[in-house]
Amino acid sequence: MSLSQVNTCLSCQHGISLEVLLPHLAGVVVEAAELEGGRLFIWARARADQGACPRCGRVSDRVHSSYGRRLADAPAGGHRVLIRLAVRRFFCGNPDCPKKTFAEQIDGLTSWRARRTPPLARALTAIALALAGRAGSRLAVLLDLLASRSSLLRLIMALPDPQPGPVAILGVDDFAFRRGRDYGTVLVNAETGEPVDLLRDREADTFADWLKDHPGTEVICRDRAGAYADGARTGAPDAIQVADRWHLYHNLCGHVEKTVARHRDCLKEPEPGQEPPADQEPAADLEQAAATAAQQRAADSALARRTRERYEQVQALRAQGLGIKPIMRHTGLAKETVRRFYRAHTVDEVLAKTMDGRPSLLDDYKPYLHQRWNEGCTNVRQLHAELRDRGYRGGYGTIRDYVQPFRDLGAAPPAVPAPPKARDVASWILADPDHLDDEKKAKLSQIRGRCPHLDALARHVTEFAKILTGLHGDRLDDWITAVETDDQPDLHSFANGIRRDHDAVVNGLTMPWSSGVVEGNVNRLKMIKRQMYGRATFELLRKRVLLC
Repeated sequence: MSLSQVNTCLSCQHGISLEVLLPHLAGVVVEAAELEGGRLFIWARARADQGACPRCGRVSDRVHSSYGRRLADAPAGGHRVLIRLAVRRFFCGNPDCPKKTFAEQIDGLTSWRARRTPPLARALTAIALALAGRAGSRLAVLLDLLASRSSLLRLIMALPDPQPGPVAILGVDDFAFRRGRDYGTVLVNAETGEPVDLLRDREADTFADWLKDHPGTEVICRDRAGAYADGARTGAPDAIQVADRWHLYHNLCGHVEKTVARHRDCLKEPEPGQEPPADQEPAADLEQAAATAAQQRAADSALARRTRERYEQVQALRAQGLGIKPIMRHTGLAKETVRRFYRAHTVDEVLAKTMDGRPSLLDDYKPYLHQRWNEGCTNVRQLHAELRDRGYRGGYGTIRDYVQPFRDLGAAPPAVPAPPKARDVASWILADPDHLDDEKKAKLSQIRGRCPHLDALARHVTEFAKILTGLHGDRLDDWITAVETDDQPDLHSFANGIRRDHDAVVNGLTMPWSSGVVEGNVNRLKMIKRQMYGRATFELLRKRVLLC
């Protein structure tokens, strides 16, 4: 098919000519074109009679030799394009130039050693940055662009790194390569929200070296991690450090949960007295006996025994002077588990958090179970079948263990609603009262009325929330004083942590800057990392995060 026939075919199918579809061919003379098997083959040569040396820039028209290049181009009219370009090699006429001969390059069409035209390379690079290797390769096939996953990754790695200028407001946070084992650092321009750089670890020296190499940082937004605080002091001693408000409140949440767990007995709602039948024990006695039996059974459970053993093991190693990481290596336990056992004053603190787990599948069926037991149905298999018919999806053993105290007592106590979980009460204390429904407000009010410690805790939390949301950092010292004069051991620990990082915390509660934009970039980084599962080396991940 001749060139005119190709143009006619493209004009009939798409209403457009070859020159319009491929404007970057303006620098060449198209000698022939052919449509074959869904591909468009184009034979072309350069229009110019001379070329410029890439080393010295001198123009030469002395031809040394010629050869043919095969260039894949962006699709035209739904057809894959292959350009067969006749290229000349010229002598360089500059005697001082070390390059004796050079091959001509055509602007917008060729580049050194490339087998793709710039339009095709730009399209594939955009796909690679958005989707990486495998996913990008699949999309490229659908768009009539052929490229393997490795080719797409090479295109990403060939891109130059962006050169960041001075970053006045810098946000810093860590992210996980492998959660609990390997971490890196992401640096973000807090004013623009753009990532600035990625660091291979989260050590203070690495962060300090980066700050020294990139002067001009005035404000550093960070979490409560000590490594970033030390790195900022070393690398940018004149910069203002700002502790993130979200992390401050998150730290407070952990201390509130501990305090509520300590006072979990105050969460139970007292039951009004009832007159029992003459031949029955008082309902309150039955209930107390059943509760005691259930607590004893929970205390003797495998989970409770294992928790006690681990607590004793961790405390014994702590007494020998070992830290959290050595204990973690010695015991094989997760870091968070070791930290929880290491910092707990008593095993009851750990047990309160461990046993205060998810609601039982039996909770919604306990009133019916108590009723049927008192009606004389004491066969567990029959009770299990009846509960299954009513929607129960738990096992036989759960019912058997639950009714075991009833056999010893001779009757089932009145079914009472389970007390709220400690974590639920903590969330009510920490939440904005306007976001709680009337039922939760009523329950929280009753709990505060029964427990002066939790009532005082709620008052302190409310006051701190006002300081945080209103940016009243000048009231922080008064809040700390009020906490330290109250009987709140966990809040004392929180206040001590604030004193160790006092200036940064005050700045965080006064200045408008925070790490919110950094957390958004961390979430985006996680998406990119998971998208490249198996191929996300640090260098490739860094390129995509900075260039996407």
